Amino acid sequence: MITKTENSSFRDPSGFIFYQGGICYRQINPVYKQNYEYFLESGLYEKLTNEGLLIAHKTVDANHFPPSSGYRTIRPESIPFVSYPYEWCFSQFKNAALVTLTILRRALSHDMILKDASPYNIQFYQGQPVLIDTLSFEKYQEGKPWVGYKQFCENFLGPLALMSYKDIRLGQMLREHINGIPLDLVSSLLPKRTYLNFHLATHIHLHTRYQKNYAEKATLVSSTKTMGRKSLLGLIYSLESTIEKMHWRPRKSEWINYYSESSHVPKFLEEKIKLVTNYLDILKPDTVWDFGANTGVFSRIASDRGISTVSMDSDHSCIEKNYLQSWKNGEKNLLPLWVDLNNPSSGIGWENKERMSLQERGPVDTILALALIHHLTISNNVPLAKIARFFSNNCQSLIIEFVPKPDSMVQKLLASRKDIFPDYTQSVFEKEFQAFFKIIRSKQVGDSNRTLYLMKNESHA
Repeated sequence: MITKTENSSFRDPSGFIFYQGGICYRQINPVYKQNYEYFLESGLYEKLTNEGLLIAHKTVDANHFPPSSGYRTIRPESIPFVSYPYEWCFSQFKNAALVTLTILRRALSHDMILKDASPYNIQFYQGQPVLIDTLSFEKYQEGKPWVGYKQFCENFLGPLALMSYKDIRLGQMLREHINGIPLDLVSSLLPKRTYLNFHLATHIHLHTRYQKNYAEKATLVSSTKTMGRKSLLGLIYSLESTIEKMHWRPRKSEWINYYSESSHVPKFLEEKIKLVTNYLDILKPDTVWDFGANTGVFSRIASDRGISTVSMDSDHSCIEKNYLQSWKNGEKNLLPLWVDLNNPSSGIGWENKERMSLQERGPVDTILALALIHHLTISNNVPLAKIARFFSNNCQSLIIEFVPKPDSMVQKLLASRKDIFPDYTQSVFEKEFQAFFKIIRSKQVGDSNRTLYLMKNESHA
């Protein structure tokens, strides 16, 4: 059986992730044996998993794999979809940061500590942020400062401050700075008024100055500085308090109130919901990606049926509203994410493989593409043939809506530009998509001029 090692797992000497038969395993190396056994014996593993803060795992029988250099192999619970910090909305990022600090506090109460603070170790599982790296803990040594502090500030506190105090779009800088946004850059971008915030001044501005002043003396400083348990708990409280007070309110955008404020929508929304419901009942997919999901109205048709659904949109306000609704209602099968289809997440990191592209995390059973195609084609000049090929590479079936030129929303897009799209017709649309898909059903949406299609990927037949 072929074994595939996770590309992002090579940096940790404690162990690594690998896959066999599509199942995820984690090998624990001998160097981590003492910390791992203490992690179990201290009751910390049981505490964290019972509270839903850490992904649970099972120990694999020693005979399951041939002898290797590993100390033990475990099988973590499967995460349906791996997401990354630069795909999270503000509140997802905030909750992930607070969960990291909660886990750190729990660890200290069991005489252990987090040895790092990477946001990539947090995933959203059944609607909740959880730690997925079982090997992130080590025994706490009294007086030793938290080595993950700088990493936390660069990966959590700094990005959150930029999004909250400056511009929500600055969170996308994490796509460029995979190891966290440098604090000197964060400090230079934040408004001057943040110097009056004691906690931000301490953790970002003064922290930046400290790093600069002692850059050449890092070894000396790290070997002589001490921090008692009480001071460490004070540091955690300070970070928690700072993050708790950060907020970002969804701005008024063109799309956030689309369903409630657009006069043409109520005429066919009910019929469209019925059609999508019917098509999903025919397909019975296990997984769904909803592209251009807005605030998740149609995503929830899938997720409410127990289907693992990723609800994607490029409007930060829509994703924030979508996530807050999901969080409030305790929805376990819905994952809202910020994704721009014109520039989706690419493979980044070492050899461009540490963090997967969007396509590498597929294919998915079914894609929803509702009221989307005209935006890709007319607003962004993407030919229908390219859109069809993209979808064919990412799904087994497709529920897609064609919105013709006479539609008021298409006319709105064309009002500000020349119509250079002679091929944007329903007949050309069907022709290009039939190169990859078989049309199973098609029906006009209510009394509109829109058509909703159910298609199956011929290459997956």
